[in-house]
Amino acid sequence: MNTLMIYGALGYTGRMVAHNAKAAGLDVVIAGRDEARLAELALELDVPFRVFSLEGDLSPGHFEGIHTVLNCAGPFVRTANPLMQACLEQGMHYLDITAEIGTYQLAESLSAAASEAGVMLMPGVGWDVVPTDSLAMQVVERVKDPISLRIALKVAGGMSRGSAVSASEIVSAGILARVDGDLVPRPDAPSALFDFGDGLVDCFPLSFGDLITAWHSTGVRNIAMYVHVAGDGFPEGDLSLLPDGPTAEQRDAHGAAAVVEVTSGDGTVTRAVIETVNGYSYTPLAAVEAARRVLAGDVRPGFQTPARVFGHGFAETIEGTTVTHLP
Repeated sequence: MNTLMIYGALGYTGRMVAHNAKAAGLDVVIAGRDEARLAELALELDVPFRVFSLEGDLSPGHFEGIHTVLNCAGPFVRTANPLMQACLEQGMHYLDITAEIGTYQLAESLSAAASEAGVMLMPGVGWDVVPTDSLAMQVVERVKDPISLRIALKVAGGMSRGSAVSASEIVSAGILARVDGDLVPRPDAPSALFDFGDGLVDCFPLSFGDLITAWHSTGVRNIAMYVHVAGDGFPEGDLSLLPDGPTAEQRDAHGAAAVVEVTSGDGTVTRAVIETVNGYSYTPLAAVEAARRVLAGDVRPGFQTPARVFGHGFAETIEGTTVTHLP
């Protein structure tokens, strides 16, 4: 019963996750809707595969012998709920790699049911939200009286076709912020300046999963999210015409970074920067490491965040990650 199912293994990131999981020696089953392509990948990896759609009722037989499901199939607004429900019914743990805030809200709403079922729901074991979740906990622990938290992401190097579709879901959620513990609309929130290490740059507000995870991981009651887009980070036009995703060379040329700023009751601001390999290179590594730990029994039932379960140093276990704490 220590088998990992990777649903959405044929996608740009899902395929890298599957390759990494196999290389890490995990007991893997890949799954999705396209039988011919799944069979080809399964042969390449020498793993079993299962073919099923997430529309309609899911058969318990689809999940026989599965310990943990790692969902790599976006947009997650369509895939997270049926797979979470299946996990609750079959006693499996749920992981995914989404940045869509709605998926975190869904997992949060199912937390009590998951606790009762002994199931862990942990969305966001990729670049969003592993680095920022870890960093937020680290910075907050340095502050005596934290009253507000700001997180900014730097996006560069182009998006996969799937991520572009998910990004449209994030944008459609509108601008939210956490104010006195509640998520509230902030449609007129202004942009802000952040320094990722090369001087101040303009960042615009956007609603990522950290508005949920940072609240649970740190307890800070006021949280705002921002993003800085460099180059063609957020594509426009017909998304179906996009390539599968950045090439290996493009990923190597564009690292990723995030900034966390925590303000204390006396107005002091404490900052830190986390730098990683490209998000598309980071996600398969972090997701597989999270899955490995869950398969080994590192589990807490209910809705959880990576840093709460695996510790605030989890992000730095991924090669190529550095944290700089600033005065």
